[in-house]
Amino acid sequence: LCFIMSTGDGSYDYFQFVQQWPPTNCRVRIKRPCSNPRPLQYFTIHGLWPSNYSNPTKPSNCNGSQFDGRKVSPQLRAKLKRSWPDVESGNDTRFWEGEWNKHGRCSEQTLNQMQYFERSQNMWRSYNITEILRNASIVPHPTQTWTYSDIVSPIKKATKRTPLLRCKQDKKTQLLHEVVFCYEYNALKQIDCNRTAGCQNQPAISFQ
Repeated sequence: LCFIMSTGDGSYDYFQFVQQWPPTNCRVRIKRPCSNPRPLQYFTIHGLWPSNYSNPTKPSNCNGSQFDGRKVSPQLRAKLKRSWPDVESGNDTRFWEGEWNKHGRCSEQTLNQMQYFERSQNMWRSYNITEILRNASIVPHPTQTWTYSDIVSPIKKATKRTPLLRCKQDKKTQLLHEVVFCYEYNALKQIDCNRTAGCQNQPAISFQ
C-alpha cells in the first residue's frame, strides 16, 4: 500500500464510517452535561472520515469548500436529524458543519457535500447496529460485560466485514463508544477494518 498524506486534494486511502453510542458519549463528557438528560438509545452517526493507512487514528483534516447548509435538502435534513444528531449540545447543523469542514471536504473530489451526507445516511440505514447487537442479546446492562470478540462477531456476521470497536474509559470501566465500518476510496464498497487503537481485550467491555 502507498501511504500518502492528506492535503485537501483527495489524498486519502479509505473511509471510516463512525457510529457512536450516545449514552457513553454523554457519560464521559468533561466540559458540560449533554443537553438531553436522557440520551438516545440507538447508535448515531459521528462522521464519515477520509483516512490514511499510515495514521488511521488521526482522520484526514484538510482544506476545501466550507459547509453550506443550503446544499443539504430539507428531505435529507429531516433524515439526518434522526441518524446524525448532535447528542451533546443538540445543535445538529453545527455538528454537520464541523464534520464536513474537518473531514468531509478532504474527499470533495469523490463526494460533494450533498453526496457526502447522502452516502452517510445510506450507510447508516444499511446495517442497524443496535438491532444487530440486540438480536445477539447484547443490550445495555449496568453490570454485564462482553469481550471484544463477543461484540464484533454478530456485526461481522451481518455485514460480512470486520468492524472496529472504540471505547472510552470511565474510571475502571471500559465503555463501548463507537463502532467503525471501513469503506474503500469511493465510499461504495465496505472493507475490513484494521484493528488499530480499538478497545482493549482486557478489561471486558461494558455496554450501558
